[in-house]
Amino acid sequence: MRSMEPIAPDAPGPAPLPPLDLAPGHAAAGHLPGPFNEEALENFAIQLRARLTAGSPTLGLVFMAPPYFKFAREALEIIRLHARTPLLAGCSSHALVVNRHEIEREGGLALALYHLPGAELHGFHFPARDVEPDPGAGYWVRQSGVEPEHTRGWLVFADPFHMRSDQWLRGWNASYSPRPILGGLASGSDGEFSSQIYLNGHVYDEGGVAVSIGGAVSIAGLVAQGCEPVGETWTITRAEGNVIHQIGNRPAYEVLQETFAMLPETVRGRAKGNIFVGLAINEYTEDFRRGDFLIRNLLAGDPKSGALAVAAFPRAGQTVQFQLRDAAAATADLAEHLAQTRADLAGKLVYGGCLCVCNGRGTHLFGRADHDAGLVARSLGPLEFAGFFGNGEFGPVGPRNFIHGYSATLALFTKA
Repeated sequence: MRSMEPIAPDAPGPAPLPPLDLAPGHAAAGHLPGPFNEEALENFAIQLRARLTAGSPTLGLVFMAPPYFKFAREALEIIRLHARTPLLAGCSSHALVVNRHEIEREGGLALALYHLPGAELHGFHFPARDVEPDPGAGYWVRQSGVEPEHTRGWLVFADPFHMRSDQWLRGWNASYSPRPILGGLASGSDGEFSSQIYLNGHVYDEGGVAVSIGGAVSIAGLVAQGCEPVGETWTITRAEGNVIHQIGNRPAYEVLQETFAMLPETVRGRAKGNIFVGLAINEYTEDFRRGDFLIRNLLAGDPKSGALAVAAFPRAGQTVQFQLRDAAAATADLAEHLAQTRADLAGKLVYGGCLCVCNGRGTHLFGRADHDAGLVARSLGPLEFAGFFGNGEFGPVGPRNFIHGYSATLALFTKA
């Protein structure tokens, strides 16, 4: 881990980042609490559309809590009619996100409307049966009807229970990488293996819904995996399948033990049971930082053989660094990515966003409500966004897209 030099009291700090250039009246997001009520939803959709002062909706994103399941189709038609959305997409979730709030217990419905000038949008549903083990580079181009040069990225909501999402993503990357995919896997009631995916007036219980963003609008992505690097970066010298046998020509388990032993005592306490593996995406990076690693679970370690089993397929020659994940690390990680996003989008007009948060975050991780949504709002200003808590999040690390866990991903719609 890079050492941090203390800053002298009279040393100038870093220049403050400029605020995002937000387009007023181009997005409006709101939460309708309580059970389904036709009149209440009509009024809610009309009032939300009235807040879209820049023009008519181009896109609507909707997220519904499980009590809405049997009314979902009716709810979609009410929104399409009264919010006048030409393209409406979303999914179910046990917890919702609206602007700076995370609604983990009240249920209801979250809706965001966006006026995206000059956008070329295309939405389609792909059933689980269409997911092929090795579809080839052009398969999803044929299925979607969208050529790679006609999209700037995708917003995807998928069912986690009936489809091999990792298999789908491999084929999708073959067709569209490096264009980003943001979104996530739907969720439902605790303990029940059911969810819903929405596209216009249709309700699906399997597969996925993909929305291509193109024309005069781009989609920018932020992926905060919730970790901080610990110890040094190493090179994997022997790996087989999902097992790392040697790191730096030493038993991998020995390197993990040494890394843990060298941590400061306060950090060691945080690290117990919270160590993950970070696999570098780009081997040519000279100074590895947050966002350069794909974070995966450390499944098991064998002190006798010296092997480590991980939830990935590492390769010899790949750079690895152990990672610490807890509430403090997740907070620092998201804050750093938000600061980088502000810097990257300086001078670009931002219309609105969509925030996807892992089920393992929220009050379960941070001990209080509104953590991720509140941090986004404080960092980026009065951005209008909606989202949901999911069973996994889609987002790019380097030129490829992955499924993440314990992460927060933010999609921002910007002027191209």
